[in-house]
Amino acid sequence: MTQKTIQSHCRHCGTDVSSVTQHRPTLGPNWERADGTPRPLGVTWLGHEQTYNFALHAANARSVTLLMYLKDELRVPWHSVTLDPLRNKSGPIWHCRVPIAEAGDAEYYAYQVDGPVEGAALPWHAYDPEKVLLDPYSRSIYFPDCFNREAARSSGSNAGRAPLGRLDVCRCPFDWGDEQRIRHGSDLVIYEMHVRGFTRNPSSNVDASNRGTFAGVVEKIPHLQELGITAVELMPVFQFDPEDKNYWGYMPLNFFSPHHAYSAHQSSCEQHSQFREMVRELHAVGIEVILDVVYNHTCEGDHRGPTYSYRGIDNDVYYVALGDPESPYANYSGTGNTLDTSHPTVRSLIVDSLRYWAKEMHVDGFRFDLASVFSRDSEGNVNLQQPPLFDQIASDPDLANVRLIAEPWDAAGLFQLGSSFPGQTWMQWNGHYRDTLQRFVRGDAGMVPDLMTRLYGSSDLFPDHPSQSFRPFQSINYITSHDGSTIYDLVSYNEKHNEANGQDNRDGPTEFRCNNGWEGEVDAPQEVLDLRKRQVKNFCCLLMLSAGTPMFRMGDEFMQTQSGNNNPYNQDNETSWLDWSRLDAHQEVFRFFKRMIAFRKTHPTIGRSTFWRDDIRWFGAESPEVDMSSESRILAYHLSALSESDADLYVMINESTRQRIFGIHANGPNTWQRAIDTSLPSPLDIACQESQVTIENSRYHVNPRSVVVLTCCSGTSAS
Repeated sequence: MTQKTIQSHCRHCGTDVSSVTQHRPTLGPNWERADGTPRPLGVTWLGHEQTYNFALHAANARSVTLLMYLKDELRVPWHSVTLDPLRNKSGPIWHCRVPIAEAGDAEYYAYQVDGPVEGAALPWHAYDPEKVLLDPYSRSIYFPDCFNREAARSSGSNAGRAPLGRLDVCRCPFDWGDEQRIRHGSDLVIYEMHVRGFTRNPSSNVDASNRGTFAGVVEKIPHLQELGITAVELMPVFQFDPEDKNYWGYMPLNFFSPHHAYSAHQSSCEQHSQFREMVRELHAVGIEVILDVVYNHTCEGDHRGPTYSYRGIDNDVYYVALGDPESPYANYSGTGNTLDTSHPTVRSLIVDSLRYWAKEMHVDGFRFDLASVFSRDSEGNVNLQQPPLFDQIASDPDLANVRLIAEPWDAAGLFQLGSSFPGQTWMQWNGHYRDTLQRFVRGDAGMVPDLMTRLYGSSDLFPDHPSQSFRPFQSINYITSHDGSTIYDLVSYNEKHNEANGQDNRDGPTEFRCNNGWEGEVDAPQEVLDLRKRQVKNFCCLLMLSAGTPMFRMGDEFMQTQSGNNNPYNQDNETSWLDWSRLDAHQEVFRFFKRMIAFRKTHPTIGRSTFWRDDIRWFGAESPEVDMSSESRILAYHLSALSESDADLYVMINESTRQRIFGIHANGPNTWQRAIDTSLPSPLDIACQESQVTIENSRYHVNPRSVVVLTCCSGTSAS
């Protein structure tokens, strides 16, 4: 069984790797060949020595045993190494080397860890010497056929039923071609996407073997190109627990490996190459790739959850404790545990993960789930004096040009949207923008002043002042996200319909919905359906006209529905999968979305890098004065673009229930053309530039529940 030949071919796909360029090794002391080295963490193949180096951070462990498994025997290890703390430990890190002659044909590895070490003053620990534990730095995870979550929840051995790290992670060269890394500016439009849900439905018409995978996304790139978005934000693609019943993926098992089920084939090579192929092909058409990352908790849950990795390796290091024996884990994430991101070990794990995805997988940016957790210390207290993790990310040269986006709150009530968020240059999901737009379009009273602030770029949250120098593009503007209704359901249901989730319809966020006179789609009158379509267009129009960075969720461009479910986190079925037949049924809305995105790109004055400042003037309808009364649901503004070498815009917004006459109050001799009127049928609702209608007088009749946009003709001035 012992393998004595040099590894010249990839064990997974057979590719010749003998010619893969390797860095010239540093000549180290002889003892490293026997004892191993503490860096890098994880498993590293040293081709010049034909040996594996293993390194595991387990500061409080008393003993560590490395387990290596054959492909066809996953219960009893083929080879094991009991590490000697006097020679296989440096500070908090255990390490060793295993030559290929000893490893033989082993394909997987794990650890067993016991503790605490004598003299460690641990307030709590969860060591179980029989548990088979996953290396936190594994690059690829293997789930045996007998994998069992319950075996990890109970005490004792879970051998043969535990997730394992792949020992021989793919070293095959990947051809990135002439890939161009990109960062968009005024044309940045983010499309939130779930990899599986995007193409899992047969209506996607992708190859059956590719449905719900990275390869499926590649097949649908022409749709993204036609739509015109310039970045995809992928909901979690890190490996998560397949038995956790969390379809969204917000229960991470590991921070380095792609989720195995998102590859058409399960080998290590395919898991990595298919992700890279997706990134390469998206880059080829000018689309950035942003990952939604979860570094605030793991899938191990509270004290009743499974012990897969972190808990059994060093519970005290990885998690924030409460000091309550009945409820030992702090739960600022709402999922049972909270990673101690103030601990140096956890901070290094997170930064190493970010660096890996940015350098090795060519990811362009990260959206951090519940990022305010990073403000908490080891006791769970809030530390607003620039918490260490933010400094560590900001100072890492490999992350200097990576887009950083925060969800600036946590599940325990900490809310840091805007200038109170410690990452001063980060972009942030703007929950206030979402709420204001939902309420205004619904017809709530007293929303005009707040609407003006949101359209302007939310300078109340991101101060437009030299003392802080925030930029409007730091506000990620959105109407809906995965965490809530689709945009169509927002205008089609007054109530949540979450019964299928199993929580008695008590789950899901509070939203400002309006069914426009009929609950749901079944038997809805035509006039209700027409109004809903107009309101969807209004949402899209206002989103694309706002200063800041627009984001919308997949399927909103063709009125995807979840049948009123606004929290389908565990619905891996038609509820959450995109129904591509709706693209054909709602071509008018799809056309409006893509034209509206194109309009924003054509007018970079909207998404400029600075606030509009003196270039914006606000008006009412008949009167030049803005009506800010509680009853008002109308607003107009003139955005001058002389400083941006662009066309002027005059926007008229009427969310009242009756037609209103708007005066065009811009000064000077103007020639205006109608570009958009959401009340008109397609294709008149948003015209091509060459087919825009010239406005012959200074008044315009704006229909109920609609938005009108005029542009100043080329060669004229509206200043």
